[in-house]
Amino acid sequence: MTALEPRDTEVTSHPAAAAASVADDQQGGVLGRDYRALSIGIVSVVFLIAFEATAIGTAMPVAARELHGIPLYAFAFSAYFTTSLFGMVVAGQWADRKGPLGALAGGMSAFAAGLVLSGTASAMWLFVLGRAVQGLGGGLVIVALYVVVSRAYPRRLQPAIMAAFAASWVIPSVVGPLASGTVTEHLGWRWVFIGIPALVVLPLALALPAIRRTASGPADASAPVPRFDRRRIRLALGISLGAGLLQYAGQDLRWLSLLPAAAGAALLVPSALGLLPRGTYRAARGLPSVVLLRGIAAGSFIAAESFVPLMLVTQRGLSPTMAGLSLAVGGATWALGSYAQSRPRTEPYRERLVVLGMVLVAAAILTAPSVLIEAVPVWIVGVAWGFGCFGMGLVIGSTSVLLLKLSAPEEAGANSAALQISDALSNVLLLAGGGAAFAALGGGAPVTGHAVADGVSGSHPWAFAAVFLPMAGVALVGAWVGTRLRATSR
Repeated sequence: MTALEPRDTEVTSHPAAAAASVADDQQGGVLGRDYRALSIGIVSVVFLIAFEATAIGTAMPVAARELHGIPLYAFAFSAYFTTSLFGMVVAGQWADRKGPLGALAGGMSAFAAGLVLSGTASAMWLFVLGRAVQGLGGGLVIVALYVVVSRAYPRRLQPAIMAAFAASWVIPSVVGPLASGTVTEHLGWRWVFIGIPALVVLPLALALPAIRRTASGPADASAPVPRFDRRRIRLALGISLGAGLLQYAGQDLRWLSLLPAAAGAALLVPSALGLLPRGTYRAARGLPSVVLLRGIAAGSFIAAESFVPLMLVTQRGLSPTMAGLSLAVGGATWALGSYAQSRPRTEPYRERLVVLGMVLVAAAILTAPSVLIEAVPVWIVGVAWGFGCFGMGLVIGSTSVLLLKLSAPEEAGANSAALQISDALSNVLLLAGGGAAFAALGGGAPVTGHAVADGVSGSHPWAFAAVFLPMAGVALVGAWVGTRLRATSR
């Protein structure tokens, strides 16, 4: 993958965007006449994904408890990211060959099907299978959206649409936990999963026609359509299967689990090296460090956040609704951080903003387990997570912008897939590690309903500390990687 310098990327990446950019200043930016339908459509898709993530995170502890699957709690999250790895690689090639339209439509369909499967599951393994189907769809969707942004918008509007993506998390972050908690408590957790697919229709109706007009087809319509890269497909299968084996080994803590762990590592390591930019794991300057940092940030944050509702429910006796709402402020601060990085005045300081963001993330993760001490008020988690989400807004928005700056138009799909692979792979590995530590210290042991209802701490608070403290250390490593994002001059 050949990265371009920022000055080279002022060339518009799609013919439709080139025509629209001529009059862009007079047409109101991303909501101007030529971009309005597209912007509303794709932001609606992100809004749906955000609503699903916030709502399901609130219902997950109850679902795992009723399905007797607390020991597999981390697996229910990481199964999503495991299959999304394969979906991302397929989406990258699909979008580079024929445009992002098909990948987006297929991904949304699989996303909805997975939700229905999880919502009707009678056992934890079926629930996890549904999450895996959902992850396949999510992997297709997220890469397709990045390609849409790369092709349909001129370079100067891309930070703004990325900020709009982040802003679309604000309402779901507040409404999602409240709605999910209320439905879970009064109707049951299954309705949280079954009800969301009904929301798929509107985003598709808005997004697909606009994408067909502005970003369909290959990046260069005059060039021959390339074939699917079978090597990359095989590597994608290897990375997904390897990640799944490692996750299984992490949840089944027996000596025999060393066998699937070794097989998983043998599949995953060479596959990841083949799919990510050369130099990613040594934090080479430029694009490799951008991709690496995205994984470090997302993995450490998501692995920690996944256990926050469970910790508040089992250790401090909060209801699912209140446990979810403790993180609600994060949606607004995430959007604020993304908005801050999108301002033209911040462009010269982007690398410094990323370092600051990772320090805030590390501090938030380190603060969260303090509520395991009864004397510490629960609202501390909400405040800390607000600062952490602000940092994530800075980091995620900036890495997305930097990736598009450092990618040639015909490589936007493959490089976007690499960024999302790093994101998802880190989520899988760190969730697997956190889940293994959680299970090893007795985190999967049941806590009596009387104890939870009375707000008495469960029996295994150290199981939660074993998740949060290492993730804070990983986030601090990300702060160092943030100093290496600027590409070396040629």
